[in-house]
Amino acid sequence: MPITDYDSLVDHLKTAIAIEHATIAPYLCALYSIPEGTNHEAQAIVRSVVMEEMLHMTLAANVLVAVGGKPVIASAAAVPRYPAYLPHSNKRFQVQLLPLGREALQTFLLIESPAPASAPPEGDHYNTLGQFYAAVEDGLRFCAKKYGERKLFSGKRAMQVPPERWYYGGGGDCIEVHNLETALRALDEITEQGEGYDGGITDGDGAFNDVDELAHFHRFNELLQGRRYVATDSDASGPTGDELPVDWSVIAPMAPNPRTSQYRRHRTIHQAMVTFNRTYTRLLQQLQLAFTGRPAALQEAVPIMYEMRYQAQALMRIPSPIVEGKTVGPAFEYDAS
Repeated sequence: MPITDYDSLVDHLKTAIAIEHATIAPYLCALYSIPEGTNHEAQAIVRSVVMEEMLHMTLAANVLVAVGGKPVIASAAAVPRYPAYLPHSNKRFQVQLLPLGREALQTFLLIESPAPASAPPEGDHYNTLGQFYAAVEDGLRFCAKKYGERKLFSGKRAMQVPPERWYYGGGGDCIEVHNLETALRALDEITEQGEGYDGGITDGDGAFNDVDELAHFHRFNELLQGRRYVATDSDASGPTGDELPVDWSVIAPMAPNPRTSQYRRHRTIHQAMVTFNRTYTRLLQQLQLAFTGRPAALQEAVPIMYEMRYQAQALMRIPSPIVEGKTVGPAFEYDAS
């Protein structure tokens, strides 16, 4: 159903934040499962996507704030319970907490899958994220015309996360949203980094005097195929460049979708999982502050992300007492106690 009123627009922008949030924990699990000092190229690829998903969540929050909405990140209801469908999707697949491997990469490709040419916008039960964001962009245009652009974009500019103000290790940058043009540019950045620009394999930033980067779909496909893309490659050709070897034997064999409650009878492991959950919750609380008027809180989130990595990798070194041949892992549960 097209987005034709303010409440529906706000709901869909909240869904956009929830979608981006839902992808970050699975990508982080894949990243954490790569031991330090190994698989440097694979680690760099997954890490770059994680950082850009953080950017996407920030961009979606900026658009919501610009139209007078309020993002909610730090709450139990905002945290997915894995395995989970992407919010408001057509439930074609579930995302899971898995170590880096074929199963995880195939799911990542489904998440970042480019929309077919001429695919219609889909605000609900969408097939691809590109179609979802196309529906939100249409809704922004419709509402700007219906209510007037100045009235629609009435959010306080001081509440925005501005560009070049926080630590960031991925491509692109934050966009301060205050009108229709900047809102559409922010959403375009999300889709172009995810699935590629205009049917190509890169984000298209080279056309705007920036550095072209492979879209997320194609970065994950490089890992799955074990080979790099070259500039002349396409979706049809797949990657035809140099080999991209990954030593799968060193990846931590984390049990899928760990839950803290599964380990109540194993006190030390349970406490370590609770500690991770509380660190993750502190990160969400920092993001909540950043998205609601204290952008400097993003800087304060950086050391928390390092804490999460160390705690998650420690969990992934512990043999699971309940799943033979697997290790424990982070559950990414909300715990504000």
